[in-house]
Amino acid sequence: MFTPDDHDFMARALALAAQGMTTTAPNPRVGAVIVREGSIVGEGWHRCAGEPHAEMIALAQAGGQARGATVYLTLEPCSHFGRTPPCVDALVDAKVARVVAAMEDPNPRVNGRGLARLRAAGVEVRCGLLEQEARELNVGFVSRMSRGLPWVRLKVAASLDGGTALPNRRSQWITGEAARTDGHAWRARACAILTGIGTVRDDDPELTVRLVPASRQPLRVLLDSRLEVSLDARLLRAGGPVLVVCATDNPGKEAELRDRGCEILKLANASGKVDLPVLMRELAAREINELHVEAGARLNASLVREGCVDELLVYLAPSLLGEATGMFALPPIDELAQRVRLAFRAVDRIGEDLRVIARLQRG
Repeated sequence: MFTPDDHDFMARALALAAQGMTTTAPNPRVGAVIVREGSIVGEGWHRCAGEPHAEMIALAQAGGQARGATVYLTLEPCSHFGRTPPCVDALVDAKVARVVAAMEDPNPRVNGRGLARLRAAGVEVRCGLLEQEARELNVGFVSRMSRGLPWVRLKVAASLDGGTALPNRRSQWITGEAARTDGHAWRARACAILTGIGTVRDDDPELTVRLVPASRQPLRVLLDSRLEVSLDARLLRAGGPVLVVCATDNPGKEAELRDRGCEILKLANASGKVDLPVLMRELAAREINELHVEAGARLNASLVREGCVDELLVYLAPSLLGEATGMFALPPIDELAQRVRLAFRAVDRIGEDLRVIARLQRG
């Protein structure tokens, strides 16, 4: 169904799309390649919301050579008016002969309609080439559109025996500089970074992207049920938006936090704590595709127990801490069948440390 050339040109489109890794949110990362008689005549990638889509950039570059050409797209072309006009109309007007898409757009406003309109206009359409790679590139966008939830990636830095902090709560730095820089790259691709009041109290982090280039800073989300955060916390002084999620009323503290530019969101569950599943839906409604979590063992465990975590990003240092705080303060279990099951996705060496990516298995 697909030729070796098809694979090569789609791989190029995916590489282009990846250039928008840290900039396109809340839009998907999309690349486009236009090929005529075996040669690329136009290509493009979507840079950020409100700017031209990948197809439009590639068509402008190709000009009249787009007529009768094949277009490789990492995502089905949009068929509706959003921040920009529908790309499917531009493809039809350019009289392209063939469109190869990696995947259908999970956005309910599109979801096959773009490809159907191309077929109705007489354009040959093929879909599914390197689909898994395309889905991985937009794992957060797909999650938000199909589940109404962000893709939640929980990052932990630990010793080889699973320690994340000493008994005196010191935790900086367990892993090396290369791992810390890599962690900032994962921050940069996220739409929001979430932490808890315990981490802010113990480590006083900024939770900004600093060790890699960043054209924007993710939204920072602080879970603070009783609004205990110090007004001198670096999180509040670093600049940029902060969403403070609480479970109780404290009008005086709320006013002080708003004076510092914070937004206050109350989401209490029956136990008087922040309702984590409701928060996830709220973040998706705010167009958060990927949520990056850097928290302590208790909040990590709560997120796992509530089914709010999709992926673990674990950096393991070549050291042993002995008796120390663990990664997850999960309760003891009686049977192995009760364990949280994971599927390893990748294990890589980052400087002196190991980076393990694992996904939670459900069902």
